[in-house]
Amino acid sequence: MNKIQTPPPVLILTMKWGTLYGPNYVNNLARGVKRHLQRPHRFICFTDDPAGLDAGIEALPLPELGLPEGHTDTRWQKLALFRKDLAGLSGTALFLDLDQVITGDLEPFFDLEGPFFIIRDDDLFRAKPLRKINPKRDAFLHSVGNSSVFRYEIGAHSYILDAFLADPAAATAGYEISQQFQSAQLEKHGHLTYWPKEWCVSFKNDCVPRGLKSYVSDPVLPQGARIVVFAGSPKMEDALGGKGSKWYRRIGDVRWLKEMWER
Repeated sequence: MNKIQTPPPVLILTMKWGTLYGPNYVNNLARGVKRHLQRPHRFICFTDDPAGLDAGIEALPLPELGLPEGHTDTRWQKLALFRKDLAGLSGTALFLDLDQVITGDLEPFFDLEGPFFIIRDDDLFRAKPLRKINPKRDAFLHSVGNSSVFRYEIGAHSYILDAFLADPAAATAGYEISQQFQSAQLEKHGHLTYWPKEWCVSFKNDCVPRGLKSYVSDPVLPQGARIVVFAGSPKMEDALGGKGSKWYRRIGDVRWLKEMWER
């Protein structure tokens, strides 16, 4: 009798370096994943400081970006995830930034067929009509993927890192942030595809009522939302504490979201 082959666990990846985010961000994210992902998985945090991480979280050193001598700009550290030899790992991985709340089933993130999926950055922000003054740039920015949440096969997109390392100075001069460069490379290779818009939502633009309506209504979770992303300001810590960054945007009662984050 043939034994049924058990598929390998999927990988959940995140990164923490420096002091901006404490271990509670990693721990809360891992707990959220555990509640909302049925299939076997490994939760891996690439970090320069594993202190305070919960048992069950695999702490690995930050992957080497491989910058040439004399180039010390490490803001694009996340591109190291595209190493062909990423910490001896293999298989399907879902990368998650630390500053987001898991609010729904994550299974569909692994069910979509395709080599690469990412948030469309424009889906997290309100329309920018003035951007259309420059149609070419508007079209490019509309194509950019937001790297807060993306799924890929380990080692399958090493061309992104290779292109960066071929001329890091030109890359950082030609693109404002790494996700723009990453998206351009994915598009070039025909791999740039996006999650359904309703899956990953912006806290300030999709949950908080618009403008002065925020003074009479509290934030709500949109139907179909699986991850709440804190793009721009207010930052996650401020928002969960009820603090806004603009006078015209009252945050209101977010106990429901805070409970999802902390439990």
